[in-house]
Amino acid sequence: MATAGYKIWVHGIVQGVGFRYHTQARANELGVTGYAHNLADGSVEVLAAGDAQQVDALIAWLKAGGPRSARVDNVLVEPHQLAERPTRFTTG
Repeated sequence: MATAGYKIWVHGIVQGVGFRYHTQARANELGVTGYAHNLADGSVEVLAAGDAQQVDALIAWLKAGGPRSARVDNVLVEPHQLAERPTRFTTG
């Protein structure tokens, strides 16, 4: 299995709507590790690491709008070199 790492920035109405919680739940279902953090500009930064197919599935879910409670306007994805793969998916 190929391991992939990406940083993803999600813009829209993604804070105060359970976005990080739902992203963590979806990542856990897929076996993806990393984090989802709120940023000062109102967006959410996601680090996703794991099997390329599972990471791609999480990215597709984010691009499709994520949880129903959110409104995703834009998703930026950038490959990210991981010094060490996170052991779980966190929010904070």
